[in-house]
This record gives sequence, C-alpha cells and structure tokens, in this order.
Amino acid sequence: MGCGNVGGALAELLVSRQDDIAARTGVRLQLVGIAVADVQRPRPSAIPAELFGTDSATLAVRDDVDVVVELIGGIHPAHELMEAALRAGKPVVTANKAVLAVAGAELAELAAAHGVDLLYEAAVAGAIPVIRPLRESLAGEQIVRVMGIVNGTTNFILTRMEEDGVDFDDALAEAQRLGLAERDPTADVEGHDAAAKAAILAALAFGCDVVDADVHREGITGIRAADVAYANRLGYSVKLLAVAELVDGGPELSVRVHPTMVPKAHPLASVRGAFNAVFVEGAVSGELMLYGRGAGGGPTASAVLGDLVDAARNLRTGAPAPAPKRTSITVLPQPELRSAFYLSMDVADRPGVLAAVAKVFGDHQVSIRSMEQVGLADEARLIFLTHEAREGDLLATIDELRLLQAVDRVSGVLRVIGEEEG
Repeated sequence: MGCGNVGGALAELLVSRQDDIAARTGVRLQLVGIAVADVQRPRPSAIPAELFGTDSATLAVRDDVDVVVELIGGIHPAHELMEAALRAGKPVVTANKAVLAVAGAELAELAAAHGVDLLYEAAVAGAIPVIRPLRESLAGEQIVRVMGIVNGTTNFILTRMEEDGVDFDDALAEAQRLGLAERDPTADVEGHDAAAKAAILAALAFGCDVVDADVHREGITGIRAADVAYANRLGYSVKLLAVAELVDGGPELSVRVHPTMVPKAHPLASVRGAFNAVFVEGAVSGELMLYGRGAGGGPTASAVLGDLVDAARNLRTGAPAPAPKRTSITVLPQPELRSAFYLSMDVADRPGVLAAVAKVFGDHQVSIRSMEQVGLADEARLIFLTHEAREGDLLATIDELRLLQAVDRVSGVLRVIGEEEG
C-alpha cells in the first residue's frame, strides 16, 4: 500500500531481485498488488502496470495476500488499513512513525491477539537497524537511556551552521534545494518527526505505552549561527537529540526532543550531514551506537525488506516475533528534570548590569559555571554556562531576566550534555 519513494524502491527490489532474495533468505516473495491513489502517475518501468489499483481496503484483506506492507504515510487511512489487515490475520510491515506514535500499543495488542507480526524497523532511522536490536538482541538488558539523532534534515542544517557559519534560513534553503527538506519543513525543523520516533523508541526500550503527546518537543528554528559558533569554540556540537531515559535509574521516565550541546568527545558529535545515529546505554552492556543513513527511498526500502523477510519466515513457521511486554510508567514533567544549560542574552553595556543578572541566577538556585561578555556597540552579549540545575528553576530565571530593563533579549537557551556523558 503506497508507491512513493520508499514503496517504489521496495517494489523494484521485489520484482527485480526475487531470485536473489529467495536464494539468500529461503523465502520467495511475490508481489501481488499495489494500492495507490493515482494509477496514472508515472511509476518505475520495472514494476508491471497490472499490479496497480486504487482499492487499498480490499487489498489489505484479499485472500491471496499473505503479508501487507503499509507505506502510505500519515495517520488516515493507514491506521484503519493496518488494523483491518491484522484483524484478517495478516502480518503488517510499516515505516509509518505517525501511526505508531499514536496507536502503536493498540496495534501491537491486535497483532498479538491474532498471532501475527507488526514490524516497523524502517519507522525510526531508515536503514539503521535499531528496532530489532532493542526488541531482540537487548531484550534481556535493562536499558538506561536511548539517545539519538533521528532526523537527517535538522542534522544537515546544524552541520552546515557549524562548519560554514551560515544562518538557519540559508541552511534550510540549501537542504530544500538538495531534496533533504520538504517545501513545508515544519515536521522536521519543529521536532515533530523526531518526537514521533522518540515515542516509538521509548515504548520499545522501556516496555511502556508512550505516545507522541508524552514527548516534550522543541525544534531548531530559534538556533542562531552565533550560538552554534560559540558552542563550537567551547568544544561542543549542537544537535537535535531525541532522548528517552530512566530518571536517576527509574522508575520515572523522561522522553524529549530538543537542541543540545554535545561534547566533541561524544560519539554523537561526529554524526554529520544528513546521517542518523542512535546511542543506547544498558546497565550491563554499556554503550552501543548504531549509525548510518536515516532516510531515502533505497535505504528505507532495504529496512522494510528485512522486516518483510522476517514476517514471511515467521508466518511460514507460525511463530511471530515476541510481543513486547507492557508496563505502566510515569513520564516525569519536563520542569522537574535537571541539566546543565547554555544561555546567551543581549544587555545594555553599563555598570551594574552583570551584577543584576547574576543575582537573578542566584535567586533561583541556578549556579553559573562560566560567563563571557562580548561587546556589541552600545550593548553586550552575555554568554553563560550553568552547572546542573532543575529546568523549572532555569525557566523561572529566564522569565525574570526578561523583565529586567537592561536585558534586551534572552535568545539562546540550550541544554548541555556534560563531558562525563561521553
């Protein structure tokens, strides 16, 4: 169901490499139907035209269909089609993060009730195998944190801002010219895409029901080139991170997406351009990073094909992948979390201003680790790094700073991962 960039690439693989796939996997996959919205739209010439039709509801439950692959995207009608297929006893393979982030637990229960697979390796990081290691290889491990760069568009933009000093708008325009960003980039740059993926990772890593509404989300539209440059000078890279972690070892969970200053020594800082990476920390296994291309028709189709082979094998043996056990968990409110912070603000360049600003920090129990002042004509830019502080206290500090007559604006606010995290 669906034959866009990913669906078209997958269909070509199934048609042109059927014998090779069968020889390597022991499973012969036959493509028997493709549901699309417009059968007149040009498609890859290798795909037989007679496979195309517009009746996705019938295709999802057709008798000659063993496994359904959903690559339509969006929530509707994809959710209903997946549900219908599972109720008909057909395994479903999908790359649909939007549906999984709002109804993943419901669909997983339905799949388990009907003894079939719901597989979604391609939903989080394209060709990077993340879901399968969390579901199988690390099934006996106590995961402490999953943290990653799961949106290639934003990582490309932030890399360009760091390496070449361009501002956000210019970097975004370049990403759009290269086809790395949509004409409407809101889902990427405002963090919606990464938040949906964070919900999926959290649910899988911690065996709990997390939906995208549980995810604290901040995008990168407010990041300035000056802040990226200053972070770089201090030995940090700015990354949009998706983080799911047990707070102080549990039982409370934090799930969030936001720009973060990452020390250059940390493996995630070296992830450049449109690449993705997911960093997993286990209580026994320690640190593990999975890295690669997170998007694109070919790489994503490769991940879908891997799930498709697994679903076919499991269907033949009558043994679907084990359904993850679900536990109840409390998502800690964002103001209760603790982090170090970077702040930059423009203030009037006159005596007494720094003392007034420092007093506001102290009044809210936010300890200053370092400060630098940069002259800007009749103003000054003050740049602060704090020690670890409660986020609610930091937000109260910012609110009061903005009320000071001498403060023109508080512009850059970034969380900082400490060097001890590397």
